[in-house]
Amino acid sequence: MTVLPDDGLSLAAEFPDATHEQWQRLVEGVLRKSGKEVTGEAAEAALSTTLEDGLITRPLYTARPDADCPDTGFPGFAPFVRGGTPEGNSASGWDVRQRIAGSDPVRVNEAALADLENGTTSLWLPVGHHGIPVEGLGRALDGVYLDLAPVALDAGAEYADAARALLALFAERGTAPDAARASLGIDPLGHEARTGEALDPAPAAEIAREAAASWPGVRALTVDALPYHEAGGSAAEELGLSLATGVAYLRALTEAGLSSEAAFGQLEFRYSATADQFLTIAKLRAARRLWARIAEACGTPGAGAQRQHAVTSPVMMTRRDPWVNMLRTTVACMAAGVGGADSVTVLPFDSELGLPDAFARRIARNTSTVLLEESHLARVIDPAGGSYYVEQLTEELAHAAWEFFQTVERAGGQAAALRSGLVAERLAATWAARSKKLATRREPVTGVSEFPLLSEKPLVREPLPASPSGGLPRVRRDEAYEALRARSDAHLEATGARPRIFLAALGPASAHTARATFASNLFQAGGIEPVHDPVSVDAAGAAEAYAASGADGVAVLCSSDALYEEQAGAVASALRGAGATTVFLAGRPGTSAGAVDEYVFAGCDAVAVLSSVLDRMGVAQ
Repeated sequence: MTVLPDDGLSLAAEFPDATHEQWQRLVEGVLRKSGKEVTGEAAEAALSTTLEDGLITRPLYTARPDADCPDTGFPGFAPFVRGGTPEGNSASGWDVRQRIAGSDPVRVNEAALADLENGTTSLWLPVGHHGIPVEGLGRALDGVYLDLAPVALDAGAEYADAARALLALFAERGTAPDAARASLGIDPLGHEARTGEALDPAPAAEIAREAAASWPGVRALTVDALPYHEAGGSAAEELGLSLATGVAYLRALTEAGLSSEAAFGQLEFRYSATADQFLTIAKLRAARRLWARIAEACGTPGAGAQRQHAVTSPVMMTRRDPWVNMLRTTVACMAAGVGGADSVTVLPFDSELGLPDAFARRIARNTSTVLLEESHLARVIDPAGGSYYVEQLTEELAHAAWEFFQTVERAGGQAAALRSGLVAERLAATWAARSKKLATRREPVTGVSEFPLLSEKPLVREPLPASPSGGLPRVRRDEAYEALRARSDAHLEATGARPRIFLAALGPASAHTARATFASNLFQAGGIEPVHDPVSVDAAGAAEAYAASGADGVAVLCSSDALYEEQAGAVASALRGAGATTVFLAGRPGTSAGAVDEYVFAGCDAVAVLSSVLDRMGVAQ
């Protein structure tokens, strides 16, 4: 090793360290210019953002003495915040687990072989009523080297038959017990959450005993948190319910005769990964910390390394402009890898439209490949570790999740909480609050509520096998806007044109461009085609342009507040005289009192406005 000589240089040595208070004073000055007179902590709080679960994202994170940052340990050691193994994913990257939907074993086999030949390292197969038949499992895995490619099952109510079929396949093909790698996907409580149907847990314990005794690389049970995420749950609720489910399974397995350590070894956890990269990273790190705490309480701290399977969020996937889903899943995959997930599934961008095609599956698996091979994300163990923001978010999320977990345990455990309605009510309340943010576009959805493309040609895919239902609902971020767009589509099919709204852009471009762009974007989110008038500088011009526009009875004024004061009343009257039944104004209520019928502005309930406009246009529900 070469030792560089000390040249006496010490960059920035003559500059004193800036203090937190100095930074706050600078913030105060900036806020003062915007009319806010706040000081100290209040100034910092003014720049903070409140997340779900009562979490707060502050504008600045530093190594302050009062910061509550617990010891996260080392990778591979309790509390496993930094990873379940010392090497993390640095040896070979995370397991690229491809989900292959479909009910035809032959087609599933073709897709599986193509995926394995092109970067996928394990397979996730729906089996039973919602996937390939149990008796078709062998055909679906023809040509798959079961000692090289792990298989994860998702069999729902048919879990026992599917699990035994896969174990029999291992034996039939001569797979050595210590070489077999699989997740049997047994999750009675997850199935009950999805369908409302309670399953007999006895076969699960029996299969787990067999796996623990004869198949060391096989995990029998999966704690699937996706049903709670897909029902609108927050990150802390997803974690809390996964812990409650995991504890319920530990109790069942130990009562069936497994040791505590063996019971921990039979569980795999499945979490959602969203496009909120930091929250996803913190969630996976917090999950490992919390599960390690449970292992410690059970007297087996060394068994608390949680095995994690991360899946890109179905809730964030959109049916309109589905190409944007590629960007969402890329960010989610990156976050899952950085967060330390052992296996990552990237859902194809067209997965919400039906059976994904070969191109979509290729993009999905290549997302991990690019991040691993070209971005080298897995070469650093716990790359987010040491970030003051990530560490604090991990800590706060862990506390929120643990509190909810205790609530569920006090209610009698996961099964009792599901059956009493506690889980459904809690998740419904969380989703209702989030739905307001979506409706007001405080949480924008690119391609849906922001920058929609009305001229896009819809992608058509083969239908998927029916998904399990009857339990917790499945929500999507795009659902309210999707309903509006469906009304527009039906109108287009019936009349040959989409519903149209007239945009009266008053004055020069400098006066109307911003609000015209806002209004155009807003109405297109509901499938309403804006008809622009770039030259309507007075009432007569606006009326003439409206008459020629083909608009369906609704117009919106777009300009500056100053021009509204001068022209809004006259222009609105002229538009009504030309046939407009409703006149909106792009601006806040009171901007031009009495001149118009309605207002649209940033933060208004876009879904309610758009639904009302379609009603006034006579567009059928």
